[in-house]
Amino acid sequence: MQVRAIIEAAIDCQKRKVKVIPEIMIPLTLDKKELKILDTATRKVADAIIEDSKVKLEYLVGTMIELPRAALLADQIAEVAEFFSFGTNDLTQTTMGLSRDDAGRFLPEYVDQSKAAIFKDDPFQSIDVEGVGMLIKWAIEKGRKTRPKLKIGICGEHGGDAESVKFCHNVGMNYVSASPYRVPIARLAAAQAVIEGKKKRK
Repeated sequence: MQVRAIIEAAIDCQKRKVKVIPEIMIPLTLDKKELKILDTATRKVADAIIEDSKVKLEYLVGTMIELPRAALLADQIAEVAEFFSFGTNDLTQTTMGLSRDDAGRFLPEYVDQSKAAIFKDDPFQSIDVEGVGMLIKWAIEKGRKTRPKLKIGICGEHGGDAESVKFCHNVGMNYVSASPYRVPIARLAAAQAVIEGKKKRK
């Protein structure tokens, strides 16, 4: 149903001379074989609708990387996926074994520098570069060994955090996605990351 809605909307845009390239994203992938089954099912529906419409439409099928297993097997998953989007909220939960909903009871002490000081920042607000970030970096490197032009980004609250956006730039992501009110922060952080990168190269 969702694939049909996306493709029919894209065809309607094409008929109105609005250029679109829909990206259909499969969530919570954990294995190449699993993604292949879903990719095949997606394309069967999409291609049939496109053929019936007599409209030429390009589209991509990719996946959300939200599980450590998917990040570790990114080279295999990239054989099927045409793009990755890191679901950093869930990847943080599954990597750390923490629930965003329940961690609030003890997480302040983990972040408080006068108490446990385990984390510098709340990992659900700013990417845990040492742990979750390592998985992200690994997945990007492995994914692009298989598919050099693999489009990669993140979606979630981290996309609107300045330090997280800079991390995303430094590991070679193409984009970040954030809630509307955080877009100005993301744009500013992205610009700062580019300027900082140029200064380092000089």
